Formats: sequence, structure tokens, C-alpha cells
Amino acid sequence: MSDKKALVVIDMQNDYLWDKRKPVFSYDTQKLTDEVNRTIHSFEQSGNDVIYVAHILPNIVTNRIFIGFSIRNTQGAQLYGGLDRVSELYFEKNLSNSFTAKKFREYMAQQAHSEIWLCGLDLCGCVGKTALGAAKVCKNVFIVKNATASRFDKARQDKMINALDKAGVILV
Repeated sequence: MSDKKALVVIDMQNDYLWDKRKPVFSYDTQKLTDEVNRTIHSFEQSGNDVIYVAHILPNIVTNRIFIGFSIRNTQGAQLYGGLDRVSELYFEKNLSNSFTAKKFREYMAQQAHSEIWLCGLDLCGCVGKTALGAAKVCKNVFIVKNATASRFDKARQDKMINALDKAGVILV
């Protein structure tokens, strides 16, 4: 295992953050983006990997009608314009846990990071699920609380935090 850390920036996409988003995505875009960008630059300046992951769903009629976000080849599925891009490390997933995406999983296995740090959207969704997946392959998994948001109520957040704690994931 190397001494290199990875920051995985999850689902910071237009559909969740821009003005045209669905009302259910009630994140404080400016505050979250500022914190994520600060975290990105801290990792980059330390010589660590900054990896971007986007939730991308097939562009089929049922997804367009019933889901309506994160649809492949739409402007909404692209990484948010206010997000700082400092690397070309970019992976797509179609399930909550980024480790279910073969290319991402293979890249992470090849790098064997000593620590995996996560931020972005959403604590009760893709960030939390990816952290649980990361805990199966790395004993040092962290979520940057200030750079992670949730649209869910406190009870649901507490349930996820409890699951993360049991898996050994640390919120900092």
C-alpha cells in the first residue's frame, strides 16, 4: 500500500447544483462548492490524487421521464461549472457505490491508496455508499463533513452516520 491519499469528489454535477435543478435538490450550492474546492486544492497541493466521479444513467426514455437527472449526454449530467477541475481522473457510475463501477474499482485497486477521502453529494446516498464500499478495500476512509451535503432529514443522516461508524469510516 502506498502513502498516497485519494480525494474522491462525488456527484458534483449540474443537475444537483445549478439554478435549473429539481426542488428536491436543496443543497446550498455556493457553500458546498466553496468547501469542495478548498478540499480539492488542499489535496492537490499535497501531491495526492483528486478523482471525480459522476452519476450517469443511460439516456433512455424511462430514465428521462421517471428520473429526469444524471442522464448521459445532457448538460445536467456534466460536472458543475463552479467545481474546480485539477485532474483528468474522472469516472462514471450508475449505482450509488462508486466501487460498483469497474473502471473506478480497477483504478483504485491499482493505486492502493493508504487513505481514501470523500466529499460531495450526498451523505445519505452516493458519498455514504461509496464510503462503505471503500471501507471494504481500505482501512483508512474519511468523509470531509464540511464538503459533503445531504438533502435528507437528521434521522436519515444519523442512520447513515451510524452505519459509517460501524464500518470504520471517520467523518472529519
